[in-house]
Order: sequence, then structure tokens, then C-alpha cells
Amino acid sequence: MKLRIGHLSTLYHTSILMQADPSLLEGLDFDIQWSLYGTGPAIVKAFGEGRIDLAYIGLPPATIGIASGLRLKCIAGGHVEGTVISTLKGKRAEDEETLCRAFRGFKRVAVPGRGSIHDLILKDIIHRCGSSVEVLNMAWADEVLEAFVSGKVDAVVGTPSLAEAVRVYADGDILYPPSKLWPYNPSYGIVVREELLEEPEILKEFLKVHERCTEVLREKPEEAAERIASLMGIVDRDFALNTIKISPRYCASLPEEYIHCTERLTRRLYELGYIERVPERDEIFELSIIREVHPQEHHYQKSQDAPTPDRG
Repeated sequence: MKLRIGHLSTLYHTSILMQADPSLLEGLDFDIQWSLYGTGPAIVKAFGEGRIDLAYIGLPPATIGIASGLRLKCIAGGHVEGTVISTLKGKRAEDEETLCRAFRGFKRVAVPGRGSIHDLILKDIIHRCGSSVEVLNMAWADEVLEAFVSGKVDAVVGTPSLAEAVRVYADGDILYPPSKLWPYNPSYGIVVREELLEEPEILKEFLKVHERCTEVLREKPEEAAERIASLMGIVDRDFALNTIKISPRYCASLPEEYIHCTERLTRRLYELGYIERVPERDEIFELSIIREVHPQEHHYQKSQDAPTPDRG
């Protein structure tokens, strides 16, 4: 069997580590066909067109697909708190009041495609802060970075990779700690088309590799950075390592905190007009396989273990 996997260029996703070190995939009873996409919404479109079986994707775009009728299930986690706001140096905000003050002073903010987790969190901030900032949705992270470098926008919202690029190439900095933006927000998970649940052994074997890769990111970030830099070419080891360490919350598990935050974000999708109905928990998640692969306590770091706030 050939497992068709859609993924993003996000360097701390385990898809990148697997491609950087194919020995991690030795012994699998199936082949993998990797396909790169620019945003989560583009991956949802690929699911709808029947071009992929499994994907690395933020939960909000997956939920938008589910609400529109796609038969998808999230079967594992991967990372939490992966949305980062970056702007020029010297504008650090440590609480929501100063964050809102900064946003009320911005004219334009760039973010990946409409419906991505970054887009949803940005729209939530704008709504809560009463900001009139213009949002520019971009198809690729490179375009978001270019908009900031060229001065077209005052800030950008995206992955830790984007935040590190802003620091390195545009003398920027992180505006607000990512752990304070919806704690445990599901920056990505492993999502499959429902029909693939009929092949639990294949999914179990893939998730075992996925979990081992999250362990490398947690426990051996220097080693992971070396492998990732060698694959990507356009970034060096220090860039990869700094990116991995911005929000080092990697695990394959689906703990209640992850699920609960997804449910709250799903209600926010409805309130902000992205979806016309709110899918139930069991429409979004299938927990049986990951509970077999990862029965122990989750490994997401716990420096921010406050309950997920009700943003409604």
C-alpha cells in the first residue's frame, strides 16, 4: 500500500524529520508518498479532491472541512502553541492589555491562508481588542515574510519558523509569548480520511514513528536541527534549533487539554462566521489508536498549564 501524506514546510513537524532521515521509516509495511502544501486550507482542499490519505494540519482548517461535510478524523497530536506574533524589536507585550494596545496601533498584519489556525487566532485577537487592522492572508509563509521585510505590514502571525525568519532577516522579535495565545491550542495534528480507519495497523505503525520523532524534537533538539537543516538546505542548524526551541511542546498524544481547546476554537470558528455548524467532539477525534500507541501521560511541556480560557 502507498500512504499519500500531505504536509507543510513547517520544519518542526515530524514529516520533515522523517524525510530528513529515511531510516526512521525502515520496516514499515507500506510506502509513503509525500506532497507539500502551502497552508492548512490547501490540505483540506486536497482531502476533498481525494489526493491525500493523511495530513499534518492545524485543527481549525480540518474542522472547517469536517463542518462542510468532509469525513476526516484527527487521530493524533503533534504540537501545541505554535502560533507566534512577530513585529519590530522593542514592542514586547507581556499581557493582553499591552497586546491590544499594539494591535490598535497596527495598520496591516499578514498571516497564512484564511481558515488556518494562525488566521483564526489573529481574528480572535482583533475581535477582542477592538482593532481595525487590515488582515492580509497569504498562500505561503515566504509571502508573509516578504510582506514584513518590504514594510507592507506592521506585524506577522504564523509558525515559530516564521518568527525566527523575522528575527534573522528583518531585525524583528516576538511580540507576545505563544504560550499565552490559547494555551494548548492545537497547532497541528495527524488527520486522516475516515476510510483509512479501516487500516488500524498501518496507522498504528505510522504513529509509532511519529511519536519517536516528537521524542527526538523534545529530547535531542540539536540532533533534530542538524537533520532538518541538511534536508532543507535554505536554513542552517542554528536557525532550525532556535525555531524548535521557541515553543518546544511536542508529543503525539491527544490529552483532554488539546481536545478541550480544539472544541473552544471550533465554537470560535462558528462565532466568527467560518462555519455554519459546530461539529461534536466525536466528529473531529478518533482516540483509540493513539491511546494504544501512547497510553502514558502526554509529553507537552507544562510551563503554561492554566485552563484554556473561554474566549467567547
